[in-house]
Amino acid sequence: MSQRFQHFYLIEIQYLGFRLHGWQYQNGLKTVQGFLELTVNFVLKDKPFKVMGSGRTDAMVSAASSYFELFLEEPIQEDAFFQAMNQNLPTDLKILSWRTVTKEFNIIQDVQSKEYNYFFAFGEKQHPFSAPFMACLPDELDIELMQKGAGLFEGGHDFVHFCHQPKADKNTVREIITSEIIPNEELKANFFPDKSYIFRLIGKGFMRYQIRMMMGVLFMLGQHKITLDQLQQSLTGGDNNIEKYTAPASGLMVKAVTFKNV
Repeated sequence: MSQRFQHFYLIEIQYLGFRLHGWQYQNGLKTVQGFLELTVNFVLKDKPFKVMGSGRTDAMVSAASSYFELFLEEPIQEDAFFQAMNQNLPTDLKILSWRTVTKEFNIIQDVQSKEYNYFFAFGEKQHPFSAPFMACLPDELDIELMQKGAGLFEGGHDFVHFCHQPKADKNTVREIITSEIIPNEELKANFFPDKSYIFRLIGKGFMRYQIRMMMGVLFMLGQHKITLDQLQQSLTGGDNNIEKYTAPASGLMVKAVTFKNV
């Protein structure tokens, strides 16, 4: 990091991803990083800064609580700055909190855990208003079997079959702290299906599309298209006879991120 930056802020944000093309800046597209940089630049009146996220999210993925780090050359009046940020950010992005950190803090390497929630339902076609928040499958799902399948993900496994086009030298082993399917008591709306569920995952980090591929396999399990034994075999890193299916992005949400050194 350039020595010119002397002031560092860890900032908690919340966003609805349905109209966004993910975290990373992309020329001509609406992204989280793009809106943040545009707004910081406006509030700072073109003074130098740098924005770095705790991780990237795909298009249409939301966050109840995620983080980015803001690097500044000059000090700011914090309350006035962050109030101005919220006033000028689009209505589907919001700053929740902020804290100062030292230059030694690393927003990528100092992540302790990330929690993701995937919201889903099944049966009758969902109300269109619920589309930004959850996926809804028309087929019946065996939730009890899916809960057993979700439990198989816990622990350390080779997720090479749950990774989008991994390179030959990529380390695809990941440690999953919590993996469960529970009734949805987190998000409520009168236009949601009567019953909905959450695939809840906690780990230090996940690969691109990993969670959506895990959800996709659980959907196939719940439809009785694969067995628990096949799912378990797919976690060994060896041969895999399960078709890859990436679940829709709009059901996925970053629930929480924790750090080691703050």
